[in-house]
Amino acid sequence: MPLDPIKGVAFEICLSGFDNWGRGGENSILCKKEYIMAVAASAIGTIGFIGLGVMGEPMCGHLARRCGIPVMAHDLRPEPLERLAAQGVKPASMLEIAAACDVILLSLPDGKAVAAVVGQLEPHLRAGQCVVDTSTSSVELTRAIGARLTAKGILYADAPVARTREAASRGELSIMVGATEATFARIRPILETMGTDVTHCGPVGCGQVVKILNNMLVFQHCAALAEAIAIGRRNGVPPEVLLPTMAMGSGDSFVLRNHGTKAMLPGVFPERAFSTRYAIKDLSYALEMAEASGLDMQAAKLTMERLKLADAAGYGDQYHPVVLKVIDPQ
Repeated sequence: MPLDPIKGVAFEICLSGFDNWGRGGENSILCKKEYIMAVAASAIGTIGFIGLGVMGEPMCGHLARRCGIPVMAHDLRPEPLERLAAQGVKPASMLEIAAACDVILLSLPDGKAVAAVVGQLEPHLRAGQCVVDTSTSSVELTRAIGARLTAKGILYADAPVARTREAASRGELSIMVGATEATFARIRPILETMGTDVTHCGPVGCGQVVKILNNMLVFQHCAALAEAIAIGRRNGVPPEVLLPTMAMGSGDSFVLRNHGTKAMLPGVFPERAFSTRYAIKDLSYALEMAEASGLDMQAAKLTMERLKLADAAGYGDQYHPVVLKVIDPQ
């Protein structure tokens, strides 16, 4: 029998279900629930969740529905807390969460917010608690926070999430984790309530490295796709013909089928999605890493210029594929 990763308590689980939850049908889901319940019963009394935005609210909802552990949550706005109350989530202050919760998840807009929230929590945390940052923050900040908390016996992991808000609503996120092996083993069942792909990328900070580079590729791909649309439109091929045709060839991609077909093609760039300003923030982290590594990433710099042009044109709060409007002005 495998051991509980936290206390070493043996219990029976279905390994095939553990490895394939979300892919293997009802039996695998039941096995996963049994695993989570075993961990809950033996080690974790309460989970806290701070930050209930576009991604955080559905993540917290899946956690509350699936984990079998009491969940306390905090946000500056009352509306998401009211909606999550139906899932059994208890509203709480950050200090109440720090006092009561064994594991605390953060889902915040940027590194500045993460630093501020951790700064408020830290004096009230105790050895043995675990803080998991699912936000996208700079690698330098992440490793500094991790080192500081670890020195106090507090476990820390960066676990930024990828994919769309629709994936968050379905509980199908990709989650990239930076943590020790032991911490990853402890939090993996929790993260798998909200994501279908949870990957241990290395020690603290490595989850952020992978997420930031993932986003860099998405932003660059959106800019390249906007260029293709602009050139095609001016040479007799409208985007409604160009995009689905390219999707049947080697130019097909996740960005083409999602950002291209669902946003660029209909010209729909909603607010409360992943905005241009968020894209600028994440790409700045990639450029910081490149500079610290002695690398001159020209394509990333050009993409940043275009995102800043979109922001200056008044599109800062809109979904970031709106960069099309500055590359292909009508």
